[in-house]
Amino acid sequence: MVKASTQYKREHKADYGREKIELLYHDQWIAVINKPTGLLSVPYPGSKVRTAQSVLEELLRKQGIANAKHKPYVVHRLDRDTSGVMMFALTEQAQEKIMNTWHQMVTERLYHAVAEIGRNAEQLPEVGLIDDPLAQNAHNVGFVPKKGDKDHKGHDFKTVAARTHYKMILQGPTHILFELSLDTGKKNQIRAHLASHGYPLAGDEEHRAHTDPFNRLCLHARTLEFDHPFTGEHLKFEVPEPQEWSTYVEKGDKHPKKPVWDLPQSKPHHNDELKLGQRRLSAKDKAHMDFIKSGKSYRK
Repeated sequence: MVKASTQYKREHKADYGREKIELLYHDQWIAVINKPTGLLSVPYPGSKVRTAQSVLEELLRKQGIANAKHKPYVVHRLDRDTSGVMMFALTEQAQEKIMNTWHQMVTERLYHAVAEIGRNAEQLPEVGLIDDPLAQNAHNVGFVPKKGDKDHKGHDFKTVAARTHYKMILQGPTHILFELSLDTGKKNQIRAHLASHGYPLAGDEEHRAHTDPFNRLCLHARTLEFDHPFTGEHLKFEVPEPQEWSTYVEKGDKHPKKPVWDLPQSKPHHNDELKLGQRRLSAKDKAHMDFIKSGKSYRK
């Protein structure tokens, strides 16, 4: 079953499935790129879909500087819908050294995000730390479990430690522009931590945001600063988020349009004839839709 938001992007996103990367820097050991929203960072097991890693390798091959041993190797990830600065190693030796020294070599890694001020949002200080443990639901979505929450087998959720530093850099009537940094890099960490306190990111379908002003998740990896793992040179790469994000936050959105995933979906009656290409929902599909609709992983 194709999600409504995915279908919308297919029809309205000009570069859907053909997203390009911007190569910011490369040498014999590393490459730094600006990844667009909508592009997977690396493939998942068994997948052959287009990714930032494969696009970078293709780009380097066209320049004649990629081969079987000199190609992009993953050292960290950005979620598919997160844009921004990302690093790859270009040899296995570089990958091993970077991953073993990541927390020592990276001196600053900043994200910017636009979040809704939810109806039940907690009053947070302008600067602070969120350290709620994270779990994953049956659909591999990270969230902060509440006291008493159980998994589908009736067991307590398994959690991992997660620490997110935040600063409110621009507060508007309906949204806030956050600057964030991570002590831990867990899946969906920023999205889950802010949503759990009543500040879901604009455009976040998984955590049931009520606004989607730019038809994308409003999370951007803005800054990556580090000491080069081989030369020791201090490098800093910064790609600002779209200026329209700040304009939107300042103005506010008193009458937002409903996100495509929150619009009523027509359901064929059992006696109705299905249109060509349609299929009836399986029990698994319906269970997934019920989970998403209820938003029980985080909503208060």
